[in-house]
Amino acid sequence: MFVNTYTLTRAAAVAVFALALAGCGERTAQNATAPKPDVPGNEAPADEIAAERAKLSPEDRALVEAQEWCVISSDERLGSMGAPIKLTIKGQPVFVCCKGCVRKAEANPDATLTKVADLKAKAKPKAP
Repeated sequence: MFVNTYTLTRAAAVAVFALALAGCGERTAQNATAPKPDVPGNEAPADEIAAERAKLSPEDRALVEAQEWCVISSDERLGSMGAPIKLTIKGQPVFVCCKGCVRKAEANPDATLTKVADLKAKAKPKAP
């Protein structure tokens, strides 16, 4: 059977597109439920994260600091993969770590908003 160059190129483009839609990487049940602690070598250095967050408006930076972690890739601190991406889901601001997480966050808005609320609750300092 004869396969022409166009068919192979088209198949390769589809495969690349599918991988791009896969997001930030494979997530297991263990790392999808709780963010990993700040472990040296686990993520971008704090100064790089601060530099990426500094690209945001003061209002957005405060929201990112309240959320701290990506709602989809919960082991990625916001700013560890570039400037956090702001979404508005059901009128609420939500931040994700990268373009790969945008579609997943928008696909299930109720779960995304629940996760944001959980992340903000965990990030709040405990009263003495």
